[in-house]
Amino acid sequence: MPIKPENAARYPKDWKTVVVPRIRARSGDRCECLGECGDGLNEHGGRCKALNRQPHPVTKSMVVLTVAHLNHTPEDCRDEVLRHMCQRCHLRYDSSHHRKNARVTRFKKKRQEDFGL
Repeated sequence: MPIKPENAARYPKDWKTVVVPRIRARSGDRCECLGECGDGLNEHGGRCKALNRQPHPVTKSMVVLTVAHLNHTPEDCRDEVLRHMCQRCHLRYDSSHHRKNARVTRFKKKRQEDFGL
């Protein structure tokens, strides 16, 4: 997933040159999700079968693997909190986090509108 400009400073300077290649080498260019995304297909210990730059086995869309932070903390780049995930698993994994952020954003926007800020 693309890094939002407002979060870019939170990533280490070697993110693209050291961290991402390290995780890519570990994954073998295959999604590393073991069910963290909540997909019932992976719940019994099966690993997602999506391969980078190949059609996704479920959606048939072209797979683009990205590095997911399981703890949603870009500054934390320990191997155990990073997973190379297909867009389907990454979006599913982050969905509750995105909902929470959207709720906070809507609340802030509403307050600004209410107070004419």
